[in-house]
Amino acid sequence: MLVPLAHAATATCGGKAGTLGRLLRAGLPVPDGVVVPFGADPAALHDALAPALDALGEPPVAVRSSAGDEDTPGASAAGQHETVLAVRGVDQVADAVRTCWASLHSARATAYRRATPGAAGEPVMAVLVQRLVDAQVAGVMFTPGAPDGTTRIEASWGLGAGVVGGTVTPDAYAVAADGTVARTVADKRTRTDRRGTQVVSAPVAAADRHRPCLDDATAARLALLGRRVSEVLGGAQDVEWAVVDGEPWVLQARPVTADLPASASPPASPATLTGTPGSRGTATGTARVVRGPGDFARVRRGDVLVCPWTDPGWTPLLHLAAGVVTETGGVLAHAAIVARERGIPAVLGVPGATAVLHDGATVTVDGTAGTVTTVPPTPT
Repeated sequence: MLVPLAHAATATCGGKAGTLGRLLRAGLPVPDGVVVPFGADPAALHDALAPALDALGEPPVAVRSSAGDEDTPGASAAGQHETVLAVRGVDQVADAVRTCWASLHSARATAYRRATPGAAGEPVMAVLVQRLVDAQVAGVMFTPGAPDGTTRIEASWGLGAGVVGGTVTPDAYAVAADGTVARTVADKRTRTDRRGTQVVSAPVAAADRHRPCLDDATAARLALLGRRVSEVLGGAQDVEWAVVDGEPWVLQARPVTADLPASASPPASPATLTGTPGSRGTATGTARVVRGPGDFARVRRGDVLVCPWTDPGWTPLLHLAAGVVTETGGVLAHAAIVARERGIPAVLGVPGATAVLHDGATVTVDGTAGTVTTVPPTPT
């Protein structure tokens, strides 16, 4: 009933697991695991998991979705299905698998599929049960599509959940083809780590908030690993990675579905806020401050979302919004990826945006330049 990750194929185990299986067979550093394939018998799940977990040594595991239409060249489905981290014991793992199965029909996954061109057929879900890597540093990198291109890396302390979820503004690294590294060090205020069977968020120690997560040698090593991933899979890749005791691991890889905007340093003015260009384009609309699900009903088509961050569960709002502004997050976070797929301008990492931009004000978002400008009211 279960498929060893090293034998996983996309046709039976979904995009995420199938890709990791290819990388594992190619000798890349991928944490081992097993896959619950499409069409697995739920009644037999518990009995099948017990010996598989025992063979892995009963470690804490990450239980992750691997849907049939996930991680494809046409659609990333970034953050649209569930991941359950730090799970231990057969009963808990079986429950987490059921959670991933159920997420196939969640509001956010359904909304994403409806807005994705070419999505058709009955959706199917496999589930990956994989040894959890207790990362000291983790993040995401986008590998270049050309040999002379630049690898973009975002990194923060602890597990990568804060980077992909957009709840932390990560350090950013640009690694050129010759190995030269340019970096921008962020104020990394929180970190996510495993504590037993819990995943906890805590403040970053003061000495580490402005300290680079990666030295240049490690960033260059990650870039080389990313290029190897691209060689195996073909084309530019969006790679989630983790570093433990100096050793890098590949946690996920999928095709880059939309190009990143170029970095920009626009001139500032009193009416203009600056952040990180997250998704190209310009839009003008009514600022709608959204701090959580309780604010969702206030969002109208054409509004500009102004948020502390954009949780993947907020994907349905991206079908209404004209633009997005966040206080934290990087260009490789799940919500930024979806914004680029949808062609919605986004500016990320604008400190204090939810306080400075007043709900109901008219604002212009320039996701190419990384600016947010308040539009003065028209005199009457």
